[in-house]
Amino acid sequence: MNSVPERDRSDGEDARRRSLQPLARLVPYVLRYKGLLAGAAFFLLLAAATTLTLPTAVRRVIDHGFSGNDAGLINQYFSMLLIIALMLAVASALRYYFVIILGERVVTDVRRDVFAHVMTLSPAFYDTAQSGEIVSRLTADATQVKSAVGATASLALRNLILGIGAVTMMIVTSPQLSALVVGAIPLIVLPIILFGRRVRKRSRAAQDTLAEASAYASEAIGAVRSFQNFTSERIAGLFYGGAVDRAFGAARMAVRARAGLTAFAIFLIFASIVSVLWIGAQAVLAGTMTPGTLGQFLLYAMFAAGALGQLSEVWGEVQQAAGAAERLSELLAEEPLIATPKDPLPLPSPPLGTVGFDEVTFAYPTRPDDSAAHDLTFAVEPGETVAIVGPSGAGKSTIFALLMRQYDPQAGIVRIDSVDLRRADLIEARRRMAIVPQDVTILSGTVADNIAFGKPDASHDEIVAAAKAAQAHGFIEELPLGYDTQVGERGVTLSGGQRQRVAIARAILRDAPILLLDEATSALDAESETLVQKALETLMEGRTTLVIAHRLATIRKADRILVMDRGRIVEEGTHQSLSAKKNGVYARLAALQFGAGQAA
Repeated sequence: MNSVPERDRSDGEDARRRSLQPLARLVPYVLRYKGLLAGAAFFLLLAAATTLTLPTAVRRVIDHGFSGNDAGLINQYFSMLLIIALMLAVASALRYYFVIILGERVVTDVRRDVFAHVMTLSPAFYDTAQSGEIVSRLTADATQVKSAVGATASLALRNLILGIGAVTMMIVTSPQLSALVVGAIPLIVLPIILFGRRVRKRSRAAQDTLAEASAYASEAIGAVRSFQNFTSERIAGLFYGGAVDRAFGAARMAVRARAGLTAFAIFLIFASIVSVLWIGAQAVLAGTMTPGTLGQFLLYAMFAAGALGQLSEVWGEVQQAAGAAERLSELLAEEPLIATPKDPLPLPSPPLGTVGFDEVTFAYPTRPDDSAAHDLTFAVEPGETVAIVGPSGAGKSTIFALLMRQYDPQAGIVRIDSVDLRRADLIEARRRMAIVPQDVTILSGTVADNIAFGKPDASHDEIVAAAKAAQAHGFIEELPLGYDTQVGERGVTLSGGQRQRVAIARAILRDAPILLLDEATSALDAESETLVQKALETLMEGRTTLVIAHRLATIRKADRILVMDRGRIVEEGTHQSLSAKKNGVYARLAALQFGAGQAA
């Protein structure tokens, strides 16, 4: 299965991927919300400071509260403990609120930016990428990032501060016992870091495998009718089942690594505490340490141990989030091959409606050695209708792809209104064209939304006028809610002819000077084709029109016909002149469709 293209993984890059560097891309997003960040930091510090006061209060209760049998003093100490607990509860709740809201806000911005960026990527990117995997990155990976920025980061910082504070107070309480504990910390932290790298690698593999399964699911669900028509539901289920089983296997390996990391860290931490407690107990028996001091030290040691233990768990989650951030960063790092130049040449106003190809040669990036166009040279004048015909694979659709600047040619120049497309503003150039494709894209939403697809600010009256011109108003009025009727995903509730007329209404509403018709009637029945043909005639009036057609009957009235074969223009003329040419490509196609007697 193809996936989103990834860069070469050198040894240096592998080392980078084992780091947390991908999470650094999130810093600008976090800094956008300084208020939330400040609130989270304040209550994080307050909660940690409040927690660190508890052992001191406990020591005083043990050493002083019971010595004089003063019930009032004991009540004061326990009242203070309740107040500390209340402060801790409030600080923890507000810390949670601020960090979770910050995480939600950041992941919203990340998703928006990644989606906006992938929508600008050139078709060459999507020639090898899978839409399902991209969606997986926007959903599952973004959720991992949200966890890292929100709860995971907060928990990591809380335990880091608590751990540092507890170790500091341990040193203040008993330098001798602290030396034993602090000396054991490197023996605990270094294995955590080493294990964390393995967790990161396994987590990345699990995310990649799950993305492959999601990509297949998205593709299969989008084509569910085809699977059912060919009774391939079981095959699809087996394939997806195998994919999710592989994802489970990868996830199990990641969880196993995290579990091993957690067990190792907790054992070392608490083993060191037990050892230190035994030494402290000996000191109390010898009279060199009070029971309260030992209790205080023990609580601080427990806080430090708990903090380090949770850090070992959080470290695995951070590594997993770093893998997710890396996958999102790969999308953001993709540069569109087709973009507006820094100083674009202005297109003439008002538009001229001219098209020109000057010695254009082009090969698709996925087939660099197989040219789809060879030295194409032709011009289309304002208001002229030019048809492009030829056998499958002749390069007809390639002309449209180059005109819409989905790709740039390897040689030659494509012009709109006498301006080189590569030097023009990409958006402005595309706005001068409207296309009616053979495979119409209908989005889930209302009929009105789909007609206004190319002009979102269109009024209802404009939408209705476009539908009437496209011979679509009649069937739309018969729908349950008229123009507000939901058409379903990919317009499944509309017939082929209805979808085609919606596409024509969309092109009419766009009101572009250049019209591209790509097999607009090839898959329609006779009645639908008649209605669509009438709508197209209305749409073509006063516009420069290029028509790709297999049905030659639809282009008899074209001003000129370009006949293509193997990426070249091999014939040019009118229907009559080309039909009369003996042994010509067009004459052969006409004879096949009309019969030898009707070709002329």
